[in-house]
Formats: sequence, structure tokens, C-alpha cells
Amino acid sequence: MTTTNPAAPRLSVIVHGRDVQGLLGVCLDAVAGQLPSGVELLTAAVGEAAQDVAVRHGGTVVPLPDGTSDAAARAAGAGRARGDWLWFVHAKDRPPVGGVRALLDRVSEVPDTVDVVVADHVRSTWRSSGGGSGGDARYLAAVGRRDVTLGEAPGLLRVTPLLGNRALRAAFWRAHEEELAADDEMFPARAALVLADRIACTEQVVLDVRALRRESLPPVTAEQRYRLIGAYEDLQRLMQRLRTPARPRAVLYDLMATEAMRVVARETMPDEVAREFFHRASAAAVRWEPAGHRRPGGLEGIRRRLLEEDAYTKYRAFQAANHRRRDLKAAVRAGKKKAGAKVRDHYYQRALRTPVDPELAVFSAYWDRGVACNPGAIAAKLAELAPHVRPVWVVSKATEPLLPPGTDHVVPGTRRYWEVMARAAYLTNNVNFPNAVVKRPDAIHLQTHHGTPLKKMGLDQLDYPTASKGLDFDALLSRIDKWDYSVSANSHSTRMWEHAYPSHYVSLDHGYPRNDVYYSATAADIRAVRDRLGIAPGKRAVLYAPTHRDYEATWTPRLDLTALSERLGAGTVLLVRGHYFYGGTASPLAGLRRSGRVIDVSTYDPVEELALAADALITDYSSIMFDYANLDRPIISYADDWETYAKTRGTYFDLMAEPPGHVARTQDELTEILVGGAWRDEASAKARAHFRRRFCEFDDGHAAERVVRRVFLGEPEEALPPVVPVESRTPAPTPEEATS
Repeated sequence: MTTTNPAAPRLSVIVHGRDVQGLLGVCLDAVAGQLPSGVELLTAAVGEAAQDVAVRHGGTVVPLPDGTSDAAARAAGAGRARGDWLWFVHAKDRPPVGGVRALLDRVSEVPDTVDVVVADHVRSTWRSSGGGSGGDARYLAAVGRRDVTLGEAPGLLRVTPLLGNRALRAAFWRAHEEELAADDEMFPARAALVLADRIACTEQVVLDVRALRRESLPPVTAEQRYRLIGAYEDLQRLMQRLRTPARPRAVLYDLMATEAMRVVARETMPDEVAREFFHRASAAAVRWEPAGHRRPGGLEGIRRRLLEEDAYTKYRAFQAANHRRRDLKAAVRAGKKKAGAKVRDHYYQRALRTPVDPELAVFSAYWDRGVACNPGAIAAKLAELAPHVRPVWVVSKATEPLLPPGTDHVVPGTRRYWEVMARAAYLTNNVNFPNAVVKRPDAIHLQTHHGTPLKKMGLDQLDYPTASKGLDFDALLSRIDKWDYSVSANSHSTRMWEHAYPSHYVSLDHGYPRNDVYYSATAADIRAVRDRLGIAPGKRAVLYAPTHRDYEATWTPRLDLTALSERLGAGTVLLVRGHYFYGGTASPLAGLRRSGRVIDVSTYDPVEELALAADALITDYSSIMFDYANLDRPIISYADDWETYAKTRGTYFDLMAEPPGHVARTQDELTEILVGGAWRDEASAKARAHFRRRFCEFDDGHAAERVVRRVFLGEPEEALPPVVPVESRTPAPTPEEATS
């Protein structure tokens, strides 16, 4: 961990520049509204208008005259900063909710050898907010939680070159301030990576980059165009001087050639400027071509050859021919797509004119993944109580081979799919059907959901761009308006669904049908599941099921499961429902898997069987905790990043104030809870009892029956089986009880 002056802030946020289109106030509001302890705000305000705005928002104001360059503004702000780390945020951009905390947390945990921390970002325009991903997640995910040299991770040069998506250690900045001085962020952002001893990453989104309308900006001059090539050459010279390894130099070379050709192909500029730009790019491409470099194949290789030959006229001719070829292919594709859509619409529209089949029910779960979750439990109960209703499952082509034998099903896009969707009297899903599916007046749409909401959902995500990247809220509302019924497991869910998904549907406070098994499973069922999983009698099984984080492109392991397994000993088996970390043969858990102490259950379905097999659950913020609580077995919350998660994703309640059991903030705390026996003590039971009363309110083992009788058989609510009070229920036996 970094050792710092306790009187100094850990992070200095330096907002710099003039007040462009009134966006400085938005930026400062975003920073000041989430300024945690250990962070200072400085505004290097260029011009009187920016200074007036900055003074109203507090923090340290560094007044600068009109015309001050971005590089000078950054330097002036850094000169007044007291923090151990510097974060330069342009006045037009802003950190999303939780962005400041996310960056603070990451710089606080990296070792002293790290000079730069690189993060993810989203993009906004004048008409959309935080909807466009920066596209850098895969490069950050490749590094994960390690710290690396640029030679070990040259792909980091491909991360969008902004100073706002990285933090620089203050001592590092001051040691290299002259080398990092440039108005265009491309050079200092990449030069920082070249100069850094070691680099760390976070996949969390810390910056919302505002793209201004091109029409509102001054035209780009010829010298500004040429400066791009000069900046790349300066980076090459820096690498040459520092003897940077070959791989980063090759990546930078490819970036230079690709961007140069992109500018010529896509940017509007006079022909003489474009010709001179191409000439300078060609000279740079020849001058800095790495030894042994091979051109890429295909069209890209042809472009590279023309660039290296300085063949501007030929390049333009090739570009024009390529455009014609691409336009022709696009026209052919569009024609085929239009023809296919016309055929589909013909079948669908014709089917929509036929009567609804009152005995046809369509089911789907998890975007056509198969027979699962609440729809699966409802379909099973439907076969028992209303066998005259025919279920048809919508499944993807890849899922077809995994279906239970004899399952009637359709694949999306096929002729029968559209006929079934048009004629079904019942449409049941735990997500939404595609926008193209028409809601007929005499058909019933049943939305079952697939968890109790801790994180913000639906329209409640509007204020959280990290969570709502790419989400079309108008289309979402259109899909919600098709619902007739919404199933709920507790009053909390009912209120949250009605707030997040406002429409005319009827809330069914009947419980989640998938949780019925937690009251109907027998000791023999539990023994059978444990046998299938390879858990020996007498061994304790702990299920570890972390949730997805929207600010990470892929799952980053937050526990050292090797160390945890060793501390728990041979008498404990870890059931790990994780991601790619456990899939490869080179996994550090391979030896433990062979010993039977760690079992990868990432692809095991149904998850309810894993819960039945486990003596205890470790999770973070996954909705599995609400379902598992029905079993009245210990739950430990591993919440090492709760503040970051809550601020970036948004939550409906404070899990730390109302947890289902003990909370561990570090691996050592988690290990002590499991080794010392606190996982099943009186405090754990007390917290779990409160949690069950609130969140297992309607789950009593009869949810599927209530839903089928109400929706498919039309029985009035007063005729349905009443909900059994929590204190009067008997969950399935524990594994210990099942084997005794």
C-alpha cells in the first residue's frame, strides 16, 4: 500500500479550461456533489466567465487569463495541488456518479511503484447522456487487478488517449512535467504510459466525455492536422530514447498509420491540406517502421502500402472504388434484409389476423436460454393444474440440444416462431420479448422478473450512465406497456417495480415460483444434488456467487480462492459460480479442483439446486441472497467495494445497514467469519430473521400455484391459497439434516 503524508489529500481533481457552452458548472456540480474525504477540488479556470462559475462551486480556484492553453491550465492547477495523485478533468466533461470514489479507491490500493492508473469512460453528446461506451473495456480487462509495465501490456496504448481517463502520481507528474506538456491530450496521455515504471487499471467508469457539436467548434486548421503526425513522431522519439520494448513501439506504429488514414478518409479538408498531411504521414510511416514489421492482410494492407509509397492519388482512387464496392454490398444486404423482413411480416401479420388460441402458452427465460427460473416453475405447475394448456418454449439455436427431451419449442426468427407468437393466449417471460412482438388485446403478458432488486432498475437507471450504457428508455417503456401482470416476491419489489417500470399492469404479490423448491425439496433431493456435484457426505459446502459489476467489462476476481480454500481446510468445499477466471487449464485453482475442494459451478443449472446443496452462501450484491434466505441458512456478504458499487450502479437500500448476516469488507474478515464459527452464530441468525421477514414475504412454496390459478385459470385472488407467514414455514432440510 502507498505511504503518504496524512495531512495531504490522496487525490487532487483538477478541472481545467474555459466555460465551454456552460458545461463547466455541470462538471463542477458532478465533482462537488460526490467529493469524498481525501479528495480536493481545484479549478484552473480560464477567463472571467469560468472563474465566476468556479468561485460559486468552492474548492481552490486558480484564475487564468483568456487564451491560456490547456497544457498551461493543467500545469497551473497541478502547481497548486496538494494530492498524492492528480486527475485532470476537462471543463466540458464530468465524472459520473461514483466516478470520483472509484478512482480514489483504486489509487489508494496500488503499490508505490505504480505511476499511472488507467480507467474506463463513457461518452455523451448534446442529445444523449452517458450512453456510448468508450470501447476500452477489453484492454483494461486484459490487465485486471495486476500492475504491469507497458512492455507487458502494450495494448494499453490503444486505450482512448485522454488525461481524464487516467490518474498520475503527483511525484511522477512533477518529474516529467516538461515531457508531458502538450495541448492535445493524445501526446501526454500516451507519453505518461511510456514514461511510467508501472501501470495499474480499473474497469470502472470514471469519466463522462462530452462530445460537442462539430458545428459549434472552430474549424480545424492545417497546422492542427499536421500536429497529429508530429505528436506521433515525438512519441516514437521518446520511446527510442527510453529504449522502450519492441511490442509497444509496434502498437504505436500501427496506431499512427491507422489514425493517419482515418483522418484522410473521413475528415473534410481541402485537397492540398489532405495531400500534405498524407505526405507527412507517409514520411513518418517509412521513418518509424519497426524492424521486421509486416503489413496486415486484405484491404488494410493495401492502404498501408499506398501510404508508405506516398501514393496519395492512388489512395484516393482506391478509396473511391472501395466506397462503391461497400455501397453495392450494403444495397444487396439491405435488399435481402428487406425481403426477409417482408416475408416475416407476411407470416406474422397473417397469423395476427387469426384467432388467439386459448390453449397456447409461450414461455421464455433469460433471453431464450432454456427452461429455467420463474417461467420454468410456472410451466411445471401449469402441466399439473391446467394440462389442457400447451406450453411452447422460445429458445436460441445454441440452446436447442440442451432442452429436456420432448420439449415443444421454437427458435426466434423462424416461420413457426412468428405464428406461435401471434396466436398465443399467454406470453410468459422473466425478461422482455423483442420490440417487434405485438401485444394482442385478448392475449395475456406475464412478467415474472428474475430477482429482488437491490440495484437500480428500469427508469431508475437514468441517473446512472455506467449502468444504462446503450439502454433505449423509450423502447423499454413500450415493452413495459405490454405487461398485464408483474410477479413479486415481496412488498419491496412491488414498490420498486412500480417505480422503475411505470405502467398499467397488475402486481401479483404471490411470491417467486422458482423459490417454491426451497420448501418442497426433501432430504433425498438434497443428497442427490450433492452426489451430482461430488460433495462427500459430512463435508461443508459453501456457495460463492458474486454478481456482475456494470463498471467492469468482465468479472475481476475479488477473492483469492486458493488461499481461502487452504484456510478453510479439507472439510470444506467451495462451490464457485464465477466467470472465465476458473475456466482455463492454467487457472491457479486447477490443483484445488482436482482435490475436490473447489468446484466450478459457473455453468450448472438450475441455480436453485446449488443453493439446496450449500450449507452457507457468500455473495456480494447478487439477488441470489434474497432467494437463498428462504432456506434460513447462513449468508455472508463480501462487500469490499460497496461504496463504489452503490454510487455507480445505484441501490434501493443500504445493504450494509440491513444485511442478511455478517458483512466482511476484507478477505481476512471473511476467512475469520468462516473459520471462527461466526457464520452460524446468534447475530447471524438475528440478521437473517429480519431479512427473511422483509424479503421472503410472499415466498412460501405455493407461488407457482397462485400464479397459475390467477393468470391461467382466472380464479379470483380471494380463492387462492393464502400466503403462509414466515415464522410458520418449514424450509427444506439443511445438508447436515439431510445426511444425518
